[in-house]
Amino acid sequence: MLKIGELASKTGLTAHTIRYYEKNGLINASQRSEVGYRCYNESDVRQAEFVRTARRIGFSIADVAALLSIRVDKTNHTCQDVTEITQRKLKDVSEKITELRSMQKTLQILLNSCSGGPENAYHCSIMEALDASNSQAVRGRA
Repeated sequence: MLKIGELASKTGLTAHTIRYYEKNGLINASQRSEVGYRCYNESDVRQAEFVRTARRIGFSIADVAALLSIRVDKTNHTCQDVTEITQRKLKDVSEKITELRSMQKTLQILLNSCSGGPENAYHCSIMEALDASNSQAVRGRA
């Protein structure tokens, strides 16, 4: 049996993260010691590694919970169940990438419009563009 620090070392998670995952129902200690320490077995280690991998890929806490429920009851679930969760995540990631590319282009345009010189920022083209965008947004809401 492993204590939380040993589980952390073995899985690459921090003890704080393990407690957070426990609070959200993703990881559970198999036992508690007489003095209340969490104790984990090899099955718990594998589950923690599963959670770590799924979270690193980008699955949300809710997604991981759904995947764990499938993991423990594979006979009553289909590959389609897993695929649907994964497709939703891929769609979210693709949308975020599109958003980030747009942000990248805008930032590059702003940088290209600025001399970046040592003069004061009173006539900084980036500041002017941000102010102009802000007043356009305010006018658009009015």
